Amino acid sequence: MSETLSIDVVSDIVCPWCFLGEKRLQHAIGSLKDVSVEVRWRPFQLDPTIPPEGKDRKAYMQAKFGDGDRLKQIHANLVSLGAVEGISFDFDAIKVAPNTLDAHRVIRWAGTAGVAVQNKLVDRLFSAYFERGENTGDPHVLIEAAREAGMDVSIVETLLPTDADVEAVRAEIATAARMGITGVPCFLIEGRYAVMGAQDTDTLADAIRQVAEAKARGELEKAI
Repeated sequence: MSETLSIDVVSDIVCPWCFLGEKRLQHAIGSLKDVSVEVRWRPFQLDPTIPPEGKDRKAYMQAKFGDGDRLKQIHANLVSLGAVEGISFDFDAIKVAPNTLDAHRVIRWAGTAGVAVQNKLVDRLFSAYFERGENTGDPHVLIEAAREAGMDVSIVETLLPTDADVEAVRAEIATAARMGITGVPCFLIEGRYAVMGAQDTDTLADAIRQVAEAKARGELEKAI
């Protein structure tokens, strides 16, 4: 199977399930030695109403989940699941619940530098937020992540203070909503076959292989 398969991942950088999904997708692709895959990242905002400066995360999460043990149980479950995938979730380190619009703008610009750069940036941002508690709404954090991913930092520094691509990102988010995507992560294989949620590695690998085999036979429409 020599043709390259495209996977568009609709996600938000502050979604822990999206971080899990990213790692599981990496592992799934790594297990398919004969399938070539190109991954691109598409924006989604879990809460676009958060102000640009962000909110206190503890108060924000308490407002959503209450003061009881529910949030502790959710975090404990994610810590266990993350450990399996090589993620060291540190929810206590996260002080700010950020607005992710700017992060999605930088991810969009990373895409123009190539899929490898974009994937590296997304991984850096997930890690910065969930493993180190960094505020991914802070321009300095975004610029440093862009630098680590191999982007032209001068472009990011120039564009970030402006409204460049704000409407383009919002339009992409609106498109996802029109497609019926209400939760993330969502993996769109070849732009039409959707795998919803942070599925396990084997499920993702199986879906990718099925679509790849159908594409190789020229039977993609029938497979979907």
